[in-house]
Amino acid sequence: MIRATGREALAQLREVLGVLTPARDGDMAPAAPPAGLRDVEDLVDRSRAAGIPVSLDVGGTVRPLPDMVEHAAHRIVQEALTNVGKHAGRVPTEVGLRYLPAALEVTVHNAAPSGPADPLPGSRLGLVGLRERVQLLGGEFGARSLPEGGEGGFAVSARLPAPAVASPAPAAEGEPV
Repeated sequence: MIRATGREALAQLREVLGVLTPARDGDMAPAAPPAGLRDVEDLVDRSRAAGIPVSLDVGGTVRPLPDMVEHAAHRIVQEALTNVGKHAGRVPTEVGLRYLPAALEVTVHNAAPSGPADPLPGSRLGLVGLRERVQLLGGEFGARSLPEGGEGGFAVSARLPAPAVASPAPAAEGEPV
């Protein structure tokens, strides 16, 4: 799962660079849509395939959101699930997406591991990068260990400003589409 996440992050970086650089023939290369909320279920499925019991709970009225918000939410879930695999192992994990009138709340909470996890290499910058990404969007970010007296574990949460994306108005009769 960690290797697949790394490959996906590199592919996303290549997509960004592809958007910024012209194709060899001088035309702009067509860009694939950035990863978004439609891809969160795939992240959950990949974590399950890696042996992590993950549940996904979506609340509120699902609606299209700005691409930057959707991509940030996807990256939050992706990084948090990667961290579960790296630091907690195969523990029950809950992913939550709550559509509020003017925001999207993203939460990932995992139970405490039964023992110490094997240390894995990492930059330790994943959560820092998420915090910066969320703050750039005007949102709030939190990541914290939970008290062992309660459920224990770790929680990542974000509240992203998320105005609804206006749907294009239908074309009037006789007007070109």
